[in-house]
Amino acid sequence: MMNAKIRVWLRPAAILCLLCLSNLCCRGVLADSDAGRLSGRVIDPAGVAVAGAHLKLVNDAGIVIRETTTDQQGAFDFGELAPGKYEVTAETSAFAPVQSNITVTKLARADLKLQFAQIASLRQAVTVVGSSAPSPFTPDPSEHVEVHDQVLDANPGRPGAPISLPGLPIETASGGIKAPQYFAPGVAGDHGEPIAQFYQIGDFLYPNNLPANAHGNGYSDPNFLIAPIIQAVAVDGGAFNVREGNHSIDLAATYVPRERLDDFVELTGDYRDIDLVAGWSPRNPETNGFIAVELSFGNGYLERLEHRQQYKFNGFREFKLGRHELTLFGVGYYGFSYVPGLIPINISVPDDTVDRRQQDYTHTTIFVASDTWRLNDQSQLTYSGFFRTYSLQLRSNFMPDFTGSLEYPGGLIQQSEFRTVAGGGTVYSQKIRDWISVLAGFDLRRDAPRDLDLKSLDADGVFQNVTSNNLTLSFVEPYAALDGAVTKYFHYDLGIRREEIWINNQDLINPQNSFDKLAGLTLPKATLSIFPPESTFLPSVALSYGEAFHTEDPRIGTGTGEPTLLAPSRAYQLVVSKSVKKTEMKITLKHVTNSQELAKIDPDTGLQEDERPSLNRAISVSLKHTFSQGSISATYEQADARDLTTGAPTPEAPRFIWDTLATEDHLPFGLHGRCEFEYVRAKPVGDGFVGPAVPEFRGALYRPFMEGRMTLSTEFLIASGYSGETTEVFAFPSDPTYPTPIERVVGVPIKSYVTVSWIYRFRR
Repeated sequence: MMNAKIRVWLRPAAILCLLCLSNLCCRGVLADSDAGRLSGRVIDPAGVAVAGAHLKLVNDAGIVIRETTTDQQGAFDFGELAPGKYEVTAETSAFAPVQSNITVTKLARADLKLQFAQIASLRQAVTVVGSSAPSPFTPDPSEHVEVHDQVLDANPGRPGAPISLPGLPIETASGGIKAPQYFAPGVAGDHGEPIAQFYQIGDFLYPNNLPANAHGNGYSDPNFLIAPIIQAVAVDGGAFNVREGNHSIDLAATYVPRERLDDFVELTGDYRDIDLVAGWSPRNPETNGFIAVELSFGNGYLERLEHRQQYKFNGFREFKLGRHELTLFGVGYYGFSYVPGLIPINISVPDDTVDRRQQDYTHTTIFVASDTWRLNDQSQLTYSGFFRTYSLQLRSNFMPDFTGSLEYPGGLIQQSEFRTVAGGGTVYSQKIRDWISVLAGFDLRRDAPRDLDLKSLDADGVFQNVTSNNLTLSFVEPYAALDGAVTKYFHYDLGIRREEIWINNQDLINPQNSFDKLAGLTLPKATLSIFPPESTFLPSVALSYGEAFHTEDPRIGTGTGEPTLLAPSRAYQLVVSKSVKKTEMKITLKHVTNSQELAKIDPDTGLQEDERPSLNRAISVSLKHTFSQGSISATYEQADARDLTTGAPTPEAPRFIWDTLATEDHLPFGLHGRCEFEYVRAKPVGDGFVGPAVPEFRGALYRPFMEGRMTLSTEFLIASGYSGETTEVFAFPSDPTYPTPIERVVGVPIKSYVTVSWIYRFRR
C-alpha cells in the first residue's frame, strides 16, 4: 500500500524532473535567432588557466541570468544571449573576485579574458561552487560549496534547516521549532555530536555547537538564520582542517552570509502556516551590510496544532578602514511551539501525539565581530570575538501510558537551561613562496550553562529534579599549519591543533559528584594531493589523515561512573576527482573510529549511557554537470557503521543515501525550476528493529515579473515515512493484548505540502 502511495505522489515529481531534463538537453530549440554568444577564458596572475572558477552573468537590469564554471583549460561559455550589455564576475578560492563589462551584439561571438590579480581573503575561500582549490584555509579535498541560489530552501515558510544540502538528509526528533540536524552517511549523532557547524563572519568561523546541552550534546541549530541572507554553505570532512575543532569528526558545515541584499519583502503561506520576511541594505552600493527580519506563525501539518510563533532578526555590517576590514553580525531569535513529538509508527495515534502537554520554547542572541588586517598582498591577520546567550525549556514524553484518551498520565519530562557563551580567536596567514604558506592561530571559548535541569513528574503531577547542574567549560585551542605546492603536480598540507579544556561541574543535587578537571588532546592533521597534467586521463588523488574530538556531557546524573570528558576519533580519507567537459566527478572513501564514551545523559532516567568504540566506513560518489542555464547532479552514499565490541550496526545511522538535484533557468513561459529527489533506505534503530525508508521529493517553480522586481513561486514536498526514528517503551493498560509494556519504533510523521510565495524587490 505504501509503495502505491509513493508511486502516486511521485507522478508530479517525475513530470517536473522530465520537464527540467528535457529543457537541459533541448534548450537550443528555444534560442533567439538574433542571439549573440559569450565565451572566454579565466587565468591567474601568471597567465595559467584557472579550472573550476565560478562565473556569474548579470544583465543590464542587475539580474543574475546565467552561472557556469570553467573547465580544466579555464574556458567558459555562457551560450546564446540576447544582444545587450552584461557584467561578468569570476570567483575562485585562491584569488579575489574579478569583474568585467562586455557588450554582446547581434549574431556575433564575444570573447572575454578574465585575469585574477590578488590573493583571496579567508571568506572568499568558501564562496565558490564546486570544490575549492587546496589552500591553508581549505585543505580538505572533499570540501564542496553549495551556493544558495543553486539549491533549494529545505522548509520554505516552516522552521528547520534553511537549505537542503545534497547528500545530507535532514531529520528532527520532534516537530515545531526543535532543531533539525543534517545526517552524514553512517552517522547517528545525538543532535550533531560528530558534526560541527559554523557561521563564517568576515574571516572568522563562529562555532554554533553547544556542548552539554539540556536535550542534546553538541546541539546546533541553523534555524536562527533567515534563509535569504545565506550566500553559500561549505561542507567538508571536519577532521582534516586545523581551523575546525570541537565536534568536527564526520562533517563540518559552514554558513556564509551575503554581503548585501536587494531590498525585498517575501510572503509565504499555505492553509496552516504563514511566514513574512523582509530585508534591507544601504543604498550606497559600495557599502556592504543588511538587516533582515522574519515573522513566522503556524500549526504544522500534523493533527496536533503547534500554535507556533517565531521571531528572527539577522544583521550584517562591513566597514573598510584602510587595510582593515571590520565585519559585524548579530542574531536575535525567539521561538515557541507545542511539540507533537515521537509517536509509534504504523499505529493510529489520536491527534498525532502521545501527550498534548509537550512544548518547546527557546531564545538566543548572538553578536560576532571580526577584523581582518591585510598586512600586504601575501599576508593578513584576523582578530575576532563573540558573545551569545541561549535559553531553552523543552517538555517531552518518551514513556507514556497509551490509553487512547487525550490525557496521558506520567512520562512527561522537562529539560531546561540558561547559558552564556563568550570567546574569540586570532589567525595569521602568509604566503612565503608557492611551495610554502603558513597559517597559525588560536581559539578561546567559555560556555557557562546554568540551571541545567532534567525534571520528571511525581505522583502528584509536580515536576521534580532528576539532575541539576551548573557547568563551566573553557577552551584554549592553538593551531598551526604549513601548506604549499612542491611542484604543480603535488600539494601538501600539514597541521596540528592542541585542545586544552577545563571543565567545572557543580552537581546541585549530589554535591559529591561535583568535580573540576583539565583535559587535553593533541590532534595532527595532514593531506597529500597529486594533480596529474590536465591533458591526461588520470584523476586527481588526495589522501588525508586527521584526529578530532567532541566534548561529552560531563554530568554524572544519577549514575556513579566517572564521565568521559573528551571523546577522540581518528579519520582517514581518500578522494579521487576528475573534471571532463563541465562534468565534475568525485569519489570519497572515509574510515572513522571513535573511542568508548560514558556520558550522554538519558532523557528518561538521568543515567549515563555507555557508548562503546565504533567504526564508520563510507563511500560517496558524486557527479555534477553544469550547463549555461542550469545543472544536474547525483550523489550516491553507502556506509557501514558498527559497534567495534559487539559488531552490531550503529542504531539510527543512515546506511544508504541517494540524492539527485536538477536546476533549470530556461523553462517554458519564463519559468525557473529546482527539483531534488532524496532517498534514505531503511536503517536499524536498535534492539533488532528497522525503521521504514524515507523518500522525499522537493521542488520549486518560480516566475520573475517586472524585470525581476517581483517573483511568484510555489514550493512543494512530496514525502512519506518518519523523521527522528528511534525506539521507546510504551504501556497499553486499556488493551488486554499488551498486558506489559512493549518496545516500539517511533518517529515524527513526514507530511507532504505545497506552499506559495510572493517576493517584491524595491529596487534593482
